[in-house]
Amino acid sequence: MNIPVTVIVSVKNEEKNLPSCLTQLSEFDEVFIIDSGSTDRTPEIVKDFGYTLVNFEWNGKFPKKRNWALRNLSFRNDWILFLDADEQVTSEFIKEVSLKILSTDDVGFLISYHNFFMGKKLRFGDKMTKLSLFRKGAGEYEQIEEDSWSYLDMEVHEHPILKGKIGVLKSPLIHNDYKGLEKYIERHNAYSTWEAKRYLQLKRDRKVNLTFRQKLKYGLLETGFLPYFYFIGAYFFKLGFLDGIEGYYLAQYKKQYFFQIQTKLKEFKS
Repeated sequence: MNIPVTVIVSVKNEEKNLPSCLTQLSEFDEVFIIDSGSTDRTPEIVKDFGYTLVNFEWNGKFPKKRNWALRNLSFRNDWILFLDADEQVTSEFIKEVSLKILSTDDVGFLISYHNFFMGKKLRFGDKMTKLSLFRKGAGEYEQIEEDSWSYLDMEVHEHPILKGKIGVLKSPLIHNDYKGLEKYIERHNAYSTWEAKRYLQLKRDRKVNLTFRQKLKYGLLETGFLPYFYFIGAYFFKLGFLDGIEGYYLAQYKKQYFFQIQTKLKEFKS
């Protein structure tokens, strides 16, 4: 029997990453690929795997891609797993999920990742976690009234807001982007613009539920030291230096990312 989980993969021009992601999904009962008008071979790759391709056009406002899918698609299963095209499940993860969902009071699960950067698997530094697996009807990604802040039509930093207990899965996913540094820099330039405008809205709207990590990040933005605190924390305290030159490069890129947010905030305020 297939695992009673519906997988949703959000994509746009992901021909380099998508085959590695889709190859691992055959044991899940249902797979949707939500595509934002790809102009590369993405639709052909989805067709080759036999999964359901759904076209999505964003109007610049709420909802974005994942909330749109939750509100508009009909799912056969009670559990939904959200993946990016550069994420891959493992046999250990599949086995743990198949057992966990059969007998749990949790409405969602936090998932950790084995992160690859510049082709190397990183063992240390700032660890990546997401609330990517949850029950249908338990909630949706936080609602942010975005008015075309960026071209990001998918929830990236928005977190799921669920009603119920959250568990943790022990088996990590793999995060490995095959697009290279040029796309990484381009993507994070867009992310930093979104973060800066999101922060300005937060200062106007106090009725927002933030995670501890968000509160810490936005609090440090006020000090001007966030880029340096992040680098010291990830590279030294979290032992990122043990990952060699790739660990150093990633810490520097993330430091630059937070520096972009702070300088864009200054520009937007002027």
